[in-house]
Amino acid sequence: MHAATERRAEAEPGGAPGIGLYLHIPFCEKKCHYCDFNTYAGMDALIPRYVEALIAEVTRWGVALAGGQLPGTGPERAPARTVFFGGGTPSLLTPEQVAAILSACRRAFLLAEDAEVSLEANPGTLSVDLLRGFREAGVNRLSMGVQSFHDDELRWLGRIHSVAEVLASFERARAAGFANINLDLIYGLPRQSLDRWQESLRRALALRPEHLSCYALTVEEGTPLGRWVDQGRVPLPDPDLAADMYLATEEGLAAAGYEHYEISNWALPDRACRHNLIYWRNTPFLGCGAGAHSYLGGWRFADIRLPNHYIRAVACLAETALPDLSLAVQGEPLAEEALRRVAPVAMVEPIPPAVARGETMMLNLRLAEGVDPADFARRFGCTLEETYGPVLAELEGYGLLEWHEGRLRLSGRGRLLSNEVFVRFLERSQA
Repeated sequence: MHAATERRAEAEPGGAPGIGLYLHIPFCEKKCHYCDFNTYAGMDALIPRYVEALIAEVTRWGVALAGGQLPGTGPERAPARTVFFGGGTPSLLTPEQVAAILSACRRAFLLAEDAEVSLEANPGTLSVDLLRGFREAGVNRLSMGVQSFHDDELRWLGRIHSVAEVLASFERARAAGFANINLDLIYGLPRQSLDRWQESLRRALALRPEHLSCYALTVEEGTPLGRWVDQGRVPLPDPDLAADMYLATEEGLAAAGYEHYEISNWALPDRACRHNLIYWRNTPFLGCGAGAHSYLGGWRFADIRLPNHYIRAVACLAETALPDLSLAVQGEPLAEEALRRVAPVAMVEPIPPAVARGETMMLNLRLAEGVDPADFARRFGCTLEETYGPVLAELEGYGLLEWHEGRLRLSGRGRLLSNEVFVRFLERSQA
């Protein structure tokens, strides 16, 4: 099969299958120096119209994936497991706007009452009333972009918040009823010492968040940071020091009781991010909003990037008849023409079986659980050995892959050299 080789999404605890819903909110008060995401500062006036367009797109997908039935009319709705408000700074929305979007999601999709609903937030934009409003609207997981517990590093990164605001916002989030909070941190900043990184970790652990995402700084083309590096004003991050920071993170978080379930992510028991697990297990997800990406029905596709163009394009689709895409939820391939009738798609890329296999290996290996060979064989109709035998032997020989409880996973050394491992599977998929 083509994308029909995609299995149905794995069941969450409780047995409900379904896709993940990603909702992109592209607005920021200020764009950070290192950021290359599809985000924009100074466009807040567009937010009300953008929310209307986002709700319209969610509704169109709900109708199409339910086979043309009106949303909210019964079990024919396509099941969804998670909702993730990403950005940008979704916390720039009002609680009423978040509630309206979530209501549209529940009308359009069969969303479980206990579904994980995440919202990314900037610590510099959070008040007690705002946080309480988000919690009442249905958000049950907060992801705070902290990045550092040093004010000078925050200024260098272009963040608008201070350490004091991080501490106050975290306390407010707890008071508002958030029992599932993630903190994002960045290490490997130019001239950052190991001691300073460990101090950020210690201060984060003192708050005892349920989840920590720790990322190495990357220099992206087209960003202010990228230009500074090109001009020689800022040195490239030191990869050896970044590796030391990573190892210190593994050691420190393990000692604090956090499970290292994905290369850059740690969680207290049963607090792994359920939405991101959908990505790493390479199962279907739907992205709505300007520049949002999807993986569904044999395609990777993305919406128009500019918010004002996105708003106009959604409005232009309002009179377009919706196709019946209900079989896509069961793994059947979509027709490109059909998905273009649903959403303002700007990019469409087919995912042939060989590419799907390579991407599944890359994404599954990011997880501590690794690759289940039986699951791989069910999904693709071939074994790991048949598909990647020589590559597996070579990478095991280098000590980068290992078998654990019947699964293939990265070794400790392999986590440090993960990109070298991943490229071998992707190269094989293109051979």
